[in-house]
Amino acid sequence: MAPSDPTTYASAGVSIDSADKAVALMKGAVERARRPEVIGGLGGFAGLFDASALRGYARPLLATSTDGVGTKVAIAQAMDTHDTIGFDLVGMVVDDLVVCGAEPLFMTDYIATGRVVPERVAAIVSGIAEACVEAGCALVGGETAEHPGLMAPDEYDVAGAATGVVEADRLLGPGRVAPGDVVVAMSASGLHANGYSLVRHVFLERAGWALDRHVDELGTTLGEELLTPTRIYARACLRLAAETRTHAMAHVTGGGLAANLARVVPAELEVVLDRATWTPPPVFSLVRDVGQVAVEDLEHTLNMGVGMVAVLDPADADRALEVLQAADVRAWVLGEVRAAAAPAAGAGELAGGAVHLSGRHPGW
Repeated sequence: MAPSDPTTYASAGVSIDSADKAVALMKGAVERARRPEVIGGLGGFAGLFDASALRGYARPLLATSTDGVGTKVAIAQAMDTHDTIGFDLVGMVVDDLVVCGAEPLFMTDYIATGRVVPERVAAIVSGIAEACVEAGCALVGGETAEHPGLMAPDEYDVAGAATGVVEADRLLGPGRVAPGDVVVAMSASGLHANGYSLVRHVFLERAGWALDRHVDELGTTLGEELLTPTRIYARACLRLAAETRTHAMAHVTGGGLAANLARVVPAELEVVLDRATWTPPPVFSLVRDVGQVAVEDLEHTLNMGVGMVAVLDPADADRALEVLQAADVRAWVLGEVRAAAAPAAGAGELAGGAVHLSGRHPGW
């Protein structure tokens, strides 16, 4: 027998009122993440960006990127801290644009959740907006979707997409990389947003550590370390490209340092990186020791303390370090490019050169 009470959208688990409240709470944060080219405000069906701003380009190339944060959101949910995960989202999306020399113009976000809690959604979006300001990118809109029955009430996931622009003759990539180029590393703020399935398995499942456990090696709690926001390199990288003969960049995300750098190295070249030039932050050795994870697996999964690399003319190495230091990004010369002793499989294709890691990390 059917229930006598009438069915409403709210009784099915979706609250329009909660969604409206979330929009009201996030409005101020989104307004701060504007650029002069943005038309209109929050609440439209689409975000608008004045493309006449591109008239100053001789041949503007639009670049686009889409990404998410992955299982790091599980840490934010467990700690009930939601205003930093936006930095991870913006970092993952925007800094993929920057590696080709593109200036990020605007971004949209998508939040899916089992239940809209206005204050939680507003905290997530405020973090996204603040990170967009840091990246010089406008947040022009987004979507919050409530999925009762598909996701638990306190579960959520976030994703985003961004668009940027680069002058065609300033496009960075493997076609510019040459023997003798140096590789400059830019330090990571921590784990960033990759490898969290491994990290969570090691600490939470295998070791059974609580997120509020103080870890002496880290100088903080485990949860606070794991929730450290991703560093956003956009402004520093754009300045680097403008002031040096930078040939290519690689954002060190899933797959680790070697695999991501190989994406911007021509097949007839190879890169040798020296582990002795840096010591990974303590969280990486802790993953190794607690989980008994082989260094090879760590390097194939985590950034090992290097979040971005630039490949540039060796004559500009000192200037590159000065530019990055002025941008408050610790940087160092990590290695060099040379002709491959034997052409890699598929030689003649634009990218796919070998990347070798030599030496040992100090203290490892």
